[in-house]
Amino acid sequence: MKNKIPVFLAAFILFSEMLTIRAYAYIDVTATTYIIQIAAGAVVALGAVIGVVVSKIKKKAKEKFNIDLDKKEKEEDVVVYSEDKDK
Repeated sequence: MKNKIPVFLAAFILFSEMLTIRAYAYIDVTATTYIIQIAAGAVVALGAVIGVVVSKIKKKAKEKFNIDLDKKEKEEDVVVYSEDKDK
């Protein structure tokens, strides 16, 4: 296993170098900010999607296993009898 990793890594690097096309171009500052905004938007959208999926999974699990974590025990009505006749 130890011998396969360096060989695979070397082959990957060689093939990636052979298949790349070099572009000697200037990336403007505004283009860079657009790229950063796209990356940030993708991260936020991915976080929202993961949050929705996790909440749906929790909901399905609660329904399947009859789990109610938000259930609060109801207190029975307490009736207090007083000995005081003035009231």
